[in-house]
Amino acid sequence: MRATTIHAPFDMRVEDVPEPLVQLPTDAVVRVLRACICGSDLWAYRGEAARKPGQRIGHEFLGIVEETGSEVTGVRTGDLVVAPFMWSDGVCDYCREGLTTSCVHGGFWGAVGYDGGQGEAVRVPFADGTLVGLPREAASDDHLLSALLTLSDVMGTGHHAALGAGAGKGATVAVVGDGAVGLCAVLAAKRLGAERIIALGRHETRTEIARRFGATDVVAARGDEAVAAVRELTRGQGAHAVVEAVGTEQSMRTAVEITRDGGAIGFVGVPHGSGTGLDLGVMFDRNIALRGGVAPVRAYIPELLPDILDGTIDPSPVFDLTVGLEGVPDGYKAMDERTALKVLVTNG
Repeated sequence: MRATTIHAPFDMRVEDVPEPLVQLPTDAVVRVLRACICGSDLWAYRGEAARKPGQRIGHEFLGIVEETGSEVTGVRTGDLVVAPFMWSDGVCDYCREGLTTSCVHGGFWGAVGYDGGQGEAVRVPFADGTLVGLPREAASDDHLLSALLTLSDVMGTGHHAALGAGAGKGATVAVVGDGAVGLCAVLAAKRLGAERIIALGRHETRTEIARRFGATDVVAARGDEAVAAVRELTRGQGAHAVVEAVGTEQSMRTAVEITRDGGAIGFVGVPHGSGTGLDLGVMFDRNIALRGGVAPVRAYIPELLPDILDGTIDPSPVFDLTVGLEGVPDGYKAMDERTALKVLVTNG
């Protein structure tokens, strides 16, 4: 089959690799219909996250079950399924508590020796614990497939951030970051009943999506200027709930400075370049809570899925460029150069 591999910084290739096979009785093989490129993939692309030459890549996909192991009972051949960005066994203590990303048998797609989502097919370990079934008729609906694909990562991650920040009914929410996760956090905050949502971003096309998703205000600034603008919008107090969806030291400092005393930050931006840390004394003095981390999206899919199916939420606008599998290297280039927000990859 064909699959995306990474060989060095900026060196992405689509190559022939062995077809995946059921190796264990708990495995399934999924033929990929839709995949995508994540902003976190760019750290490997730019050489800021180590990868072995020829390693697979991609952690967001949905497709059709092609084969199952003898112990798989939750999905069958021919089922349309979505995979969260990590596999998990579904039965360990962490999985039972909803923290599937800490599963004792879990792992990431594209890890050494495992298939990545940006390919024609994927061997799925622990299929019953990992895969979530979708309505079969969705396979012929391109728009719905795009929306459902966000359940593999960005919609669930945005939801995790909004929950961590405490974005409930009547809250004022500020979202730092205008990437796909930040935009999905806006959508999640709106879904959870936030009264006011302030989106921080300087890219007009992205902030237009933020407004479509429920943002009531946009702050097109960074650093001290952004802090001043959010404070002005909130009577000098800051937001009750703040989402940090970037992962840099600057973005986290901004998040702390725009959080209202007694508020909370939901952080889901993959940390990079933040080695000097934050002053916990500031957070202590102002009673600011910090919650978040790697989003256990498998636990959120059953909650979010019905709202996508009935149209209550539609995260599909985060995809603004579509490529076929052979065009994945161009998709990486477009996202790296910020000419694309998030790239959808089609396989038929």
